[in-house]
Amino acid sequence: MTYDHILGERHGDVLVLTLNRPDRLNAAPPALFDELRAAIAKLDGARAVLVTGAGRAFCSGADVGGGALGSDNPGETTHAALTDHYNPTIMAIADLGVPVVSAVRGPAAGIGCSLALAADFCVASETAYFLQAFVNIGLVPDGGASWMLPRLIGRARAAEMMMLGERVPAARALEWGMIHRVVADEALDAEALALATRLAAGPTMALGLMRRALGRALETDYADALAAEADAQRTARGSADSMEGGIAFLQKRKPTFTGR
Repeated sequence: MTYDHILGERHGDVLVLTLNRPDRLNAAPPALFDELRAAIAKLDGARAVLVTGAGRAFCSGADVGGGALGSDNPGETTHAALTDHYNPTIMAIADLGVPVVSAVRGPAAGIGCSLALAADFCVASETAYFLQAFVNIGLVPDGGASWMLPRLIGRARAAEMMMLGERVPAARALEWGMIHRVVADEALDAEALALATRLAAGPTMALGLMRRALGRALETDYADALAAEADAQRTARGSADSMEGGIAFLQKRKPTFTGR
């Protein structure tokens, strides 16, 4: 497919989606998130997704210039943009059956921060920073930030990000446990693609089931989590990848997973 605001290309079994508005620091209009959602709906056999940004930014936030701010009823316009465009894309990423990696250089701000943190693994360059600046313009965090941040870094640090609106550099984000890894700026693309490629070579069904379990882990009690694990294990145990993994273990070799 061809897109106006993103680039989509395959690197082996990895679908690489690049936010492609570098002149706007990849500020995201609603249509950009619609394109992301359309792209991940058509994986065409891809077994992992990598989301990154063109140029010197991951995403500087929602592009509302001439949109919500210029409307007669900005509150309703913003609400519609979130409920009809941004939020469905964040949920589509959460529901995806394959692993997702984000590669962040420069700002990941506002909805861009939420997009980066929606991935299973967020790899950041040394120039990256994460920002919830809504308080500076009298707004509130969106894109799931108020749900993600307390779970990733705790309530106190989430309050710091949301209520003070200050940048969190990559090194501090790593220290807080908000992201997976920090690498040199020139190594970011290769490191993130290597991680996505490693995940794509794994047992796709099992990884998808792990994503589902992690997504609801903090919303269920211990007994329900145990029952959900047993159900997921039953599904995984019946897969071809599980059979291959068992045979490879007995034969003392590295398994070759096919995603079935």
